Formats: sequence, C-alpha cells, structure tokens
Amino acid sequence: VQLQASGGGLVQAGGSLRLSCAASGIIFSIANMGWYRQAPGKQRELVATITSGGTTNYADSVKGRFTISRDNTKNTVFLQMNSLKPEDTAVYYCTRSRSSRVDYGQGTLVTVSS
Repeated sequence: VQLQASGGGLVQAGGSLRLSCAASGIIFSIANMGWYRQAPGKQRELVATITSGGTTNYADSVKGRFTISRDNTKNTVFLQMNSLKPEDTAVYYCTRSRSSRVDYGQGTLVTVSS
C-alpha cells in the first residue's frame, strides 16, 4: 500500500488547510481510511476516520472544525481543517485500517502560528 499525503504548510491561527492523500496498491473503495497526527514530543493520535461506507469518526479535539471525506473515483481521502489552533501543529499521517492493523503513509507537516 502507498499513501501519499500532501497539503500541509504554515497557516495562522483561525485559518484553514485541506490535506489530501492519494492511495495506491489497495482496493480503495472498500478501504477504511483515516488521519492520525503526531505533535512534537507527543504520541501519535487519531484525528479522524472514514469507513468504506462513509461513516465518519472524529477526535473530540477536532469535532466541528475538521471534516474527513473521500473520493473513490480518485482513490483519495481528504481532511478539511478549519479554525486551526496552534495545538493542531503536528505531522499528519494518512492511514488505511484493516482489522487491527494500521498502515501509515509518509506525513505532511502542518504548522499553525499564533
């Protein structure tokens, strides 16, 4: 599986970013996808997930601000991030979940300045 994330960058607090992840090597339409993040000095944490059927789940810290979506025609999963806060600064990883296993792609850095 290859998961190519993009869209990270530097943004001011209150701003928005949209992350994209292009997947290959999998049957994307039946894959459960997600985003995790890891802030400096902290453990990696789940941000949001979306099942093959479109059911979404969010960490409490991002509910109401972030939206995960997918485009099965383009084998791509998105993370729309609004009202960004400095504490959202992290490397964001695209993931594919299968049973108890999580496959991670390379990360994209999001930096939110105050």
